[in-house]
Amino acid sequence: MTGQRLLDIQDGHNFRDLGGYETKDGRHVKWHRLIRSGSLAHLNEHDLSTLAAIPVTIDIDLRAPEEVKQAPDKLPQTANYYHLPVFKSDETDASHSDEEIMSRILKPGNGYQHMLDVYQRMVEVPTAKAAYQRMFELLLSNTQASLFHCTAGKDRTGMAAYLILSALQVPEETILKDYLLTNKATQDFREQWLQALRDKGESEVVVENRRALGSVSADYLNQAINLINTNYGDVQNYLTEYLDLSQNDLKQLQQLYLD
Repeated sequence: MTGQRLLDIQDGHNFRDLGGYETKDGRHVKWHRLIRSGSLAHLNEHDLSTLAAIPVTIDIDLRAPEEVKQAPDKLPQTANYYHLPVFKSDETDASHSDEEIMSRILKPGNGYQHMLDVYQRMVEVPTAKAAYQRMFELLLSNTQASLFHCTAGKDRTGMAAYLILSALQVPEETILKDYLLTNKATQDFREQWLQALRDKGESEVVVENRRALGSVSADYLNQAINLINTNYGDVQNYLTEYLDLSQNDLKQLQQLYLD
């Protein structure tokens, strides 16, 4: 099913369909309704036609303003664009060069610790709250496919997928497996990138910090989950008490996106 999830995209990474996942009560997420991805900035005509054929009608861009300015989305002709920045700037470092974050990647373990901090902030900062609230409003309004993405399609997008699938009553174990699929979907690209750093003469400390910044770990998502559980009891309370989704909203989401 992993191959079925990956979209036929040539000039983009980590384009995946969330369809087929089973919920706690035996229903399944509909195919071709929820698409998660990395950047849309470099899509070619084949890629745009692939998304239009689904059809993707809502494009939710979770990136910070400077990321959007540097690499604006290319949209399929079927889609309307919505910019919902999770952070005011790219805290995930997905769009930053080594030079820009050199002080962060010279000390062992800094990349890993930085990602734990990012996931904690995604649970708590007002910009993330506003972005994910608006995301759910858009999902409730759409009867076709919604695509949501950031730069690498792993952190801000991964958090969005966790919240959406939780709202649809997909078990946490299944959500974590989907989250970790990013490492498989981007493995070749990521390893080539890390090898290029070695070829430039970068130390293994820099390479390993870059690996931590450029991949996902169960520890990262669990950092967010543990904070949600500590402060709200569970993710369902987080959705209703913090993101202000009503029980009717949750029921409507399930009617829209589950078979």
